[in-house]
Amino acid sequence: MNTKILTLASSLSDHDLLARIGMLAGKEREATVELVAHLAALDARPALFAAEGHGSLFTYCTEVLRLSEDATCNRIQAARACRDFPVILEALASGAMSLTSVRILRPHLTPENHEAVLARACGRSRRRIEALVAELAPRPDVPSSVRKLPTATPAPTVMPATRVEATTLASPEPAPPISSPPPLPTKRRPIIETTSPERYRIQFTIGKESHDKLRRLQALLRREIPDGDPAAIFDRALTLLLEKVERAKLGAAAKPRTGPIRPGADRQRDVPTHVQRAVSQRDGGQCAFVSEGGHRCTERTFLEFHHIVPYALGGLAIVENISLRCRRHNQYEAQLVFGPHGTSVVREADLFQG
Repeated sequence: MNTKILTLASSLSDHDLLARIGMLAGKEREATVELVAHLAALDARPALFAAEGHGSLFTYCTEVLRLSEDATCNRIQAARACRDFPVILEALASGAMSLTSVRILRPHLTPENHEAVLARACGRSRRRIEALVAELAPRPDVPSSVRKLPTATPAPTVMPATRVEATTLASPEPAPPISSPPPLPTKRRPIIETTSPERYRIQFTIGKESHDKLRRLQALLRREIPDGDPAAIFDRALTLLLEKVERAKLGAAAKPRTGPIRPGADRQRDVPTHVQRAVSQRDGGQCAFVSEGGHRCTERTFLEFHHIVPYALGGLAIVENISLRCRRHNQYEAQLVFGPHGTSVVREADLFQG
């Protein structure tokens, strides 16, 4: 039976496929809300899962309900939050809040603030939820430190992803069973942690070469940064790197040109830097594709300069004809004009880079 579902989904028209997915997502939210509500009831009756041979609601969910550890943590925390503040169930059912958002917010909700906090949290991304939590419970800046990892741990050359320790998912049981359940697992997530309004904690691992560069910079910048604070050096390095990357990617310049470099430059294939600069500023560094329903794409990575009227059809490299697109929408709009395989007169560069 399940193997036929993929065949059925693949046979749907574009319109029916999107409609079906939307309906299924709504049903999933309804089922999740119902499960969370029932878990809240089960959490208040620990003797039920104890009689089934499970020492905690966590093990019952993972072993009997076959939920993953992450899914279990989110649903248990949401269940406990909904038991205290039932209005959360409505936000979950509508999709205004996710289980993860509820889990993050739960320790900071009180009878006095929950309505205002939940109203601010609805529709927000995880990053903005974490910023809201930092506003509710700001933490002091962590002291800067540089330390060598234990020798038993293989030292990576460079780990580009940041690593911070996520807040624990455990919380006291309001009605503890005969034997207290073990705390819910704590996970480490590769994120940048918001500690207070407009303050962030970043933790990452570097190799010996990068470490030596940092130490050298601390020595050379002793007058400007007497304490050798890595955060101050990191900020300077980011500023310089950002300027360099913006010049290369977006045509940013200290003294920008205001017109074509040479006569006839508008008809060139490559987008001039002054056009790149103007388009990037106009579009706000974000894909400017807008759907028929009025939704603008939110992508800010892998952006490309898109010819609204394709170059192959005479489109000029001028501000009015150039717009930012993510890679997917640049390709999508090219396919709308030239078809899924392009044409013999259009180079691949036209389809995917302009």
